[in-house]
Parts: sequence; C-alpha cells; structure tokens
Amino acid sequence: MTEVATSTATTKELSPDEERVLIRDIAITAEANTKEGDSFFLITQKWWQHWIDYVNQEQQLNNNNNTNEGSSSLAGNSDSPRLTTLKRPSGIDNSDLISDGPSEDSSPGSGVEIHDTLLEGRDYVLLPQQVWNQLYSWYGGGPTLSRKVIDSGLSQTEFAVEVYPLRLQLLVTPKGDRSTIRISKKETIGELHRRACEIFYLNLEQVCIWDYYGHRKHALMNDMDKTLDDANIQMDQDILVEVLNNVNGTELSGGGLSANKIASRGYGAEHMQSQTLSYPGRELDNTYANSGVITRGASGGLTGLLNLGNTCFMNSAIQCLVHTPEFARYFREDYHQEINWQNPLGMVGELALAFGELLRKLWAPGRTPVAPRPFKAKLARFAPQFSGYNQHDSQELLAFLLDGLHEDLNRVKHKPYINSRDADGRPDEEVADEYWANHIARNDSIIVDVCQGQYKSTLVCPVCNKVSVTFDPFMYLSLPLQFTITRTMAITVFTCDGSALPSTCTVTVPKQGRYRDLIQALSNACSLKQTEEIKLVEIRNHLIHRFLDDSYISLSTIKDDDHLAAYKIQKSAKGNAFLQLIHRCQEEESSDAQRWKPFGTPLISSLSFDDVIASGDIQTIVQTMLAPLLKEGLEYADNSDPSTSVAATDPSDHRSGEVDTNHASTSANKKVLPKLPLQLVDESMTCIDLSVGDEKAVNLSASSPIVVYLDWSSKLLEKYNMHYLENLPEVFKYGPITKKARTEPLSLYTCLEAFLREEPLVPEDMWYCPQCKEQRQASKKLDLWRLPEVLVIHLKRFSYSRSMKHKLETFVNFPVHDFDLTNYVADKRSSRSQLYDLYALINHYGGMGSGHYTAHIKLLDENRWYNFDDSHISPINEEDVKSAAAYVLFYRRVKSDASASNATGSGRVRDKTSYKH
Repeated sequence: MTEVATSTATTKELSPDEERVLIRDIAITAEANTKEGDSFFLITQKWWQHWIDYVNQEQQLNNNNNTNEGSSSLAGNSDSPRLTTLKRPSGIDNSDLISDGPSEDSSPGSGVEIHDTLLEGRDYVLLPQQVWNQLYSWYGGGPTLSRKVIDSGLSQTEFAVEVYPLRLQLLVTPKGDRSTIRISKKETIGELHRRACEIFYLNLEQVCIWDYYGHRKHALMNDMDKTLDDANIQMDQDILVEVLNNVNGTELSGGGLSANKIASRGYGAEHMQSQTLSYPGRELDNTYANSGVITRGASGGLTGLLNLGNTCFMNSAIQCLVHTPEFARYFREDYHQEINWQNPLGMVGELALAFGELLRKLWAPGRTPVAPRPFKAKLARFAPQFSGYNQHDSQELLAFLLDGLHEDLNRVKHKPYINSRDADGRPDEEVADEYWANHIARNDSIIVDVCQGQYKSTLVCPVCNKVSVTFDPFMYLSLPLQFTITRTMAITVFTCDGSALPSTCTVTVPKQGRYRDLIQALSNACSLKQTEEIKLVEIRNHLIHRFLDDSYISLSTIKDDDHLAAYKIQKSAKGNAFLQLIHRCQEEESSDAQRWKPFGTPLISSLSFDDVIASGDIQTIVQTMLAPLLKEGLEYADNSDPSTSVAATDPSDHRSGEVDTNHASTSANKKVLPKLPLQLVDESMTCIDLSVGDEKAVNLSASSPIVVYLDWSSKLLEKYNMHYLENLPEVFKYGPITKKARTEPLSLYTCLEAFLREEPLVPEDMWYCPQCKEQRQASKKLDLWRLPEVLVIHLKRFSYSRSMKHKLETFVNFPVHDFDLTNYVADKRSSRSQLYDLYALINHYGGMGSGHYTAHIKLLDENRWYNFDDSHISPINEEDVKSAAAYVLFYRRVKSDASASNATGSGRVRDKTSYKH
C-alpha cells in the first residue's frame, strides 16, 4: 500500500463556503487559460465527493430542494442527506488509484502506477494545477498524480488530458531483448529513438526502428519530427529495434538488457485514456469486476466484455452482432476460405479474423469476461477515428464494422465495371432486378446475404417533371424521430410597400436548423418575389431588439416565448439602409410634462442614400407603410392646408415593392393626408421634427440606425386599425392540446412513414436534372423494395450543428413481436413473410458524448432476454426491453412454414440456431 503524506498545511482554515468560492474562481480562471503542456492532477473521486459535500453543506441547509443527482460541481449539487454537519476532510488520499509502486510523484520516470481501468467521474476527477496546489496547501496528502494536456482531435484545436500514454513493447533484434515503455502519443519518433537507445545502451547510429504491428514490418520509422500519433502507433503494439550488425567495421557484441525488463519510465496504466477537458467529469461508463451470471451450465452466449475505458459503445455493438444467429453460425465454422486477401477496399482479412476470434471466445463455455484488446487494436489500426479511449457513437461503429466485414469477406475477387441504365419507363420489377444483379456481381458476402436490402428512390424535377428512378442497396435504415425533429414557429410578416396587411405565418422548420431554414420557410409561405427579401428581427418591449442576420446561427437561440417579426423589403442594394419606425403613445397624465412610451410593433422600410432625403420623403415612406391600416370610408378634406399635408401614394403604383421618394407631389391617383407627427433621431440622439418643412434636407448616417418615432395622439389612433400592430404572437404558444400530444408515444411505424414520405431535397443536395441540364430542388420519395433477413433500424437521436450536439430523448414504441412491414414493401411479387421479431437492441443513456451504452439481447435457444452491460450480464423481463434509451434495433425475419405460403398464426415457425458445444 502506498503511504499517504499527512497534511502539513499551516494556513489559517477558511470556512467551507469560503473554500468553495475560492476553488470555483481558481478553476474558472485556470480552465479558461488551459493550453497544451499544462498539467492536470488526478484526485480520487471518493475524496473529491467528500470535499464537495463538505463545502456545499451550508447551501444544502439553506436550500433543501437543491438535489441534482450525481454532480460534482462546485455549485453545490450533492445528493447526500444533511442530518448532521460534515467534518472537514482529512488529507488527500489517492492510494485507491495506485496499483503498485512508491509514493513519490507520478511524473515521467517516477514509477508510480495507477490502476488500468480507472474512469473519470467514477474513480477520479481531473483538476487544473492551480486548483490542486490550493487544495494541497490546505489538506496535504497524496501521492501527486500529474498528467499533461495535449492537442486532441482532427483539428488539433481541442485539448485533452493524456491520462494513459502509449505502452509500447520494444523488441531488439538480433539479441532478442525486450522492454516495455510508456511514452506520450504526441512525442516524436526521434524521442522514441532516444529512449530506446538509452534503455538498451545503444548509439543512434546503431539502430533502425520499425513499426512492428502484428509482428510485421509495416514502416521504417525514420521521420524524426513525426509524432507517434501521426505515425498511427497504437496502444500495446510492438516496436522493432533493429541493431545493425556492423557499424564502422566493428561487430556489436553487447548493449542489451535482460529479457522482459520493464522500464520504470512514464506512467503505469494498462491502456491510454485521453479524457477531454470537462470539469470535473462526464463519462457514465461502469466497469464491473465480474459477470452477474456466474453459474448457468456450459452453453455459451453469456460472456461479457471488459470495458477498456469508454469502450461501452464498442461492446454493445459487438454483442448484438455476435448474437445474430447467422453470424454466430458463420464465424464458428471455417470462414477463412471466403476471406478476400486482395480487396483494396478491405482490411486484408484482419478485421474479419479479429471479429471471428472474438466471437468464438464469447460463445465458448464459461463466464469469464473477455478483454477485447486485440480487436480494439485492429479497429484503431484501420479506423483511426475510433482510436484512443474517448466515447464514440455505437451506430457509427456498427456501420463501419458491417461495411468492413463485408469487404474482408467479399466473395467477388475482381469487381466488374457495370454501367447502370436509367429506368426509362421500364417496369419497376425489371429495373429493380437488374440493379440488384449488378450489385451482387460486385458485392457478395455473408453481410450482404443477411443485412442488405434494397429501396426504390424516385426523383421528380419540379420544372420539367422529369422522373428518375433508381434502386439502391441499404445496410440499415436511419429513421427520424418525426415528432421531435421539427419545430413550429409563428411569425408575423409585414410589408413595407403598403401592399398588404400584416399576417401571421405558421411554419415548420428543423428543430436543430439555422436562421436560413426559417427565412426560407417564411419566403415560401408568403410567396416572396424574386426582387424581395426577408428581414427577420426580434421584438422586445415594442422595440427592435436584434436583427437575425447571420443565416448560420442555430434556431435554438430563438425561444418559444420570443416575439419575432419578418419584413418583406426590396432586395437591398449597395448604399441602402433601413428606416425603423417606432410607435409611441402618451402615458397616463400626471403632474409631470407629457411623456411618450413605445407601443405596438415597429415597422421597417429600405432607404436609399443615392438621392438627397427630405423630411417630406420620410413622410411619404411612413404613410405608404401605414396605408393598409387606414380605416375604410375615411375621407380627408381636399382643402387641407398644404403646409400640414402630404401626398400618400397608392400602393398599386409600386409594382416593384420599393417606395419612391422622388415623387411626393399630389396627382389624380393620390389623396392628400395630414402630416404625421414624426421625430427623427439624429446622431447626437436629438429628435428632429419632420412635420414641418417638406423640402428640408435630412442628414442621415449610414453607420447608425435610422430611427423615426411616430407619436400617436388619441385622435390619430381613431383613423387607423392599430390592432394589426398589437399583440405580436409568441413564436410558439403552448396549450393543453399540445402538451397532451407530447405525452403520446411515438410509434416506430410513424418514424418509418416519415422516412418514406416524399419531400423536397435540401438546397445542399440539389439534383442535376438531365432534361433541364440544371441543378434542381427535386422532390424525393423512398420506397422499401427488398427487405433483408436481419433488419437493422437506427433511431436518429443525435443531431449535430456547427458547434453543438443534441440528443432526443423521445420514447419510441417499437414492437417486440410481429413488426409487420407487408404494407410498406413496394414489390408485391414476393411471397416471403414480411414479419419481423426483435432479438437485440443497443441502448444509450445520458447525454451526447458523455453517456453509457448497453445492449438488450434475446438468446433464442432459451427464449429469454438479457441485459449486456459491459462485463455484467443479467436476465431481464421482456416488458423491460422497451425504453426511451433504445438507439439501434435488430429485427430478424420470422420464417414461414414452407408448406403454407400464406402462413399465419400457427403456421409461423422460427429458425433456431443451436449454440450447444
């Protein structure tokens, strides 16, 4: 057991709340300035939680409702009961993180080893150096476990803490000596050369170092500036140190260490785990010491997989594939003859061999959990996106495995070139069979036999009505969660040319869409002309709060209780600006001077700086915007004083939708209206009266907004229908019906219908019409044509935007038995059963990138469901299979009795595969 130093802190003790506030402030500052090379420190979760409870107890006593579960935040989210005052923690004790070794600091070369299956958030948290230093000054203890910050990700702009550096096996030839070292994946090949020479007492000129993955010379590592990460060096792989037989004519006769020497350098964990910086922990994965099923006879299929560190995403996908009966039978027989060793799209059979070996271990008798390290190494080798020990998407891994296994096992050794013909009016059956035959001529494997189906894709050009029909293969179906992927928004649309009254448009947009999606939906709903554009603004307190100009900003920034207005204006040319008309009315009379307050909805019009703007021009613009609101039958005296009147333009004169400020004179098709009490706000924030001096030029600045106040008297209000400008609706108003609808479960059939529904292509996926010879936003319709034996259905719970990831927690009501797709298959020739039974599914719990994956699997021989949670396996009831965590569903066709082509009820039989040894 590692000794723990006792606290030597002599600093005056602070109150618990003072400690909490100080650590919180230090942490915020430290993490905001984190850079590569900084140090973070491991501290045991047990001690950290004790300290969290200690410093939060005052807040807990003051607020009994603050009971968020499982949080280690500094804001006081402990869920422990508060019956008595907690004592101050003793010295920091990290001994439960230590495997074996002395108690000195765990810096490179110190020799302190930590356990090989530690998880952040469960076993430890990572603290910035400044936070660790402060806690250590108060409490002392140890040992100190320091780790470095490295660049992480493809962009090399994200930081991670390298908790577990690479462990490499150095093999010396020809002597046969070996050594195990730890080295950061961000170190260079040159540093690896230096370390190897130091360990084996060699000179740099004496050695060549090879990437010796799988005991094969893959590459000579002679680019000294290249990092091990860039060289695709993996955890636990071999590195060959080749000693030259002759250097300067001298035979080498020594310089090696004894075999199996373990270098006490670097860190001592079993694997590398790079945790992204998220203070102080996210991952919910659990690693269990042994299986929950210990004694269940000798049959296989109930063997768990050890969690190597955030590998639950991989374990759940593997278990579902391993328990697919067709794959279980295939990989336990001699499949080696079908391996395609020359396929350039495959992995020279290595992925298939690794998967087959792992499957056999999982079906072997016994209950000892299997550590899938060899398979993980192969996976990282051929799919670097899954390297390391960060959390990944299980469905993305599943897609890679199915495709990779197919290419490794493709029976077609030389793929012929085939040019598919268009349908050209031929019967669908003929075209579909032709496409499928062409596909099989190039792709023929156990994966195609079991998992691949075919759907019909129909594209229709909106201009020339050209129809294009293709039949494409699919490996799985990705179904949208229809009730939650869209969002209904109510926006009031105003015109600036006086051509129409304001109207409220209700549009449906992608829930995780962007401003451009909303603007496009509004443009379609209000029949926007090609010469017009939409200006979208948020209104608060009867003023324009912000222009929603950036088309790439997420719609999630618009809340349901926001108030939005859209203005149809002429497409702005260079030098144009926007005039904002703010309505004001009198406040209730008081002893003070008369005061005005904003009311109603502001209006917007475009304004050109190409000509001199006079006060009469602004009067004309405002009168034109308000023209639709003028009460019918209201006549003004023709003998109005010209000094107090202005010509209002008939909206029908402005076909282009742009207000003409150069023709304000009275004519036969214009009626004279009284001047409006307008106040222009200039650059010095002074109000200029625009009700006098029509010809007086107005100085406007293009760099600042042009704001005009219209002060409405009670007499003026009687002349206009102002209710159109009042009561701007919320973006989305919740009601009892809506809330009730939200509680109704979403059916898997509904998701499938949404997937098959005809819809226009998104602008990014425009279709080139061969008849128009142009890109068109065609409508697309999918139909299921040929279903596979095993139907994999992916529920699209995760969505991505520029910088955010989202998860939909919608419960989907999916059938466990008799998933009937008969009515959804367009090819009516087939007499095969289109009924499917569920036999496996992948679950995801928690948030995006920080949750936990498990699998529910039915052993068909036992007709019983089990929960596979990494190494822990436990029986569950069939009614517990359904939950809102369901992510990927595995269905298997229900076989029909050969003697009854229209078999139903008792005519159905299930194809059982025996797993007895």
